[in-house]
Amino acid sequence: MPRNVTVGVDGSPESRAAAEWAAREAGLLGLPLRVVHAWQPVLQAPLLGVEASRDQAEQMLREVGESLRLRHSRIEVNIDYLTGRPVEALCEAASEAELLVLGSRALGGVSGFVLGSVGLSVAAHAKRPVVFVRADEDRERVPARPSSGAYAHRPVVLGLDTASPDDVVIRFAFDAAMRRSAALRVVHGWYPPRHFGHTTSTVAQLHEPAARSASAVLAEVLRSWRQRYPDVEVAEDALSGSAARLLVDASRGASLVVVGRRARRGLFGTHIGPVAHGVLHHTAAPVAVVAHG
Repeated sequence: MPRNVTVGVDGSPESRAAAEWAAREAGLLGLPLRVVHAWQPVLQAPLLGVEASRDQAEQMLREVGESLRLRHSRIEVNIDYLTGRPVEALCEAASEAELLVLGSRALGGVSGFVLGSVGLSVAAHAKRPVVFVRADEDRERVPARPSSGAYAHRPVVLGLDTASPDDVVIRFAFDAAMRRSAALRVVHGWYPPRHFGHTTSTVAQLHEPAARSASAVLAEVLRSWRQRYPDVEVAEDALSGSAARLLVDASRGASLVVVGRRARRGLFGTHIGPVAHGVLHHTAAPVAVVAHG
């Protein structure tokens, strides 16, 4: 089956924001957009009744699809009504897509996402990249010149573990930056070795070679990727500290943050790794969680 960009909607403001983001991404990729709604009678029918609940859901899906067609006339928009458990339905839909896009509520008053069990489970089990978008998301593009009307994309940020770099995650970030004609900022967080019994000045002296080593390793990992993507401007940041916190700081000026997670073999659990979990819960930028390994 031909690939597409798939977005899950439920009529909420956050899912509509996700649909807008997905439509723009489909346009950048030159792919059709598939808008899906996963309906499970046992969860959604008690208040309205099965028939009324299904009719309401189908109407919502049609309205979202038609609205997207009007605003994004250059892309093909298809709607698909899914039945069954939402997590399983969305993961199956993701398997046929280049990426799956989901919405998430913002944490009141602060940056970050509120991810329910469905969102976390999909992020933990989907085989394709999953992008989360907040309802108040409007940072994908900024005016290139205040009065020109032209738009430029904010940088893409990639969190990279140089101890186990994965080609799937790195390629996703480079591709995202390239199709946006945006810069790519690669962030690697490292912790200096513990030095017991040393003075403050000695620790500072020992910190410098560790920092140089981390920067050198990062540069070496990215060397071949720079050659493959010569048109992508790359900034490398090997910084001491928590990778999640460094990525949250970098996300404030980003259009997209890309993090990896190890593929799961089991069907249960919502563990996506501490870095991906920390980024999702503390950043306002769209976050792509890319399965690898």
